[in-house]
Amino acid sequence: MNRRLLTAAFALSLFTGVTTASAQSSAPENTGNNFKDTSLLKPPAGSRVAIIEFEDLECPACARAFPMVHAAVDHYKIPLQRHDFPLAMHVWSFDAAVNARYLQDKVSPSLAEEYRRAVFASQTAIASKDDLSNFTRKFFQSHGTAMPFVIDPTGQFTREVKADFAIGERIGISQTPTIWVVTANHWTQITDPTLLYQTIDAALAETAPRSGAKTVARHK
Repeated sequence: MNRRLLTAAFALSLFTGVTTASAQSSAPENTGNNFKDTSLLKPPAGSRVAIIEFEDLECPACARAFPMVHAAVDHYKIPLQRHDFPLAMHVWSFDAAVNARYLQDKVSPSLAEEYRRAVFASQTAIASKDDLSNFTRKFFQSHGTAMPFVIDPTGQFTREVKADFAIGERIGISQTPTIWVVTANHWTQITDPTLLYQTIDAALAETAPRSGAKTVARHK
């Protein structure tokens, strides 16, 4: 079936410690982008498999991918390394990312996650920065949280978003969302989020602890 084929393809394409300009693999096959520096595409220490995603809160494709990515993270209990990559063509996505960073750092990561989810769900009703401000104010009120007069007085959250964007530029990202399933030695770009589960299955199979080494009989 598809999972067996994907696992076999994953195994054949495994190689270690190489920075490459093209996808080691992609799902579906032959749909990956070209990248400049893939050395950062690794799971965090102690994890066999992770998802890395660069998203733009004003991007409709990111809104469609959001529930699928988070369902996969919850199902497999694997880390999600999310980075903000607000595209210049979008009017309010940078400000939305700054708002999310404020909530993450100053209130709670779970509320920041809910804010991102709510922004994605309301994209079509947010046409300007003023719309975003009104939406954000109502979000804070509905969640019993006081919204500061200035979200980012020191520029801390702006710097965090810009740092994420710089990482994306270093990798060579050209679109959002850009999603990978990564192991220590391999990465697969996901261009169809419906293939996340079978890609993660393959990654987990390839990184599963091996059975004990063969016992060598001693002859006297």
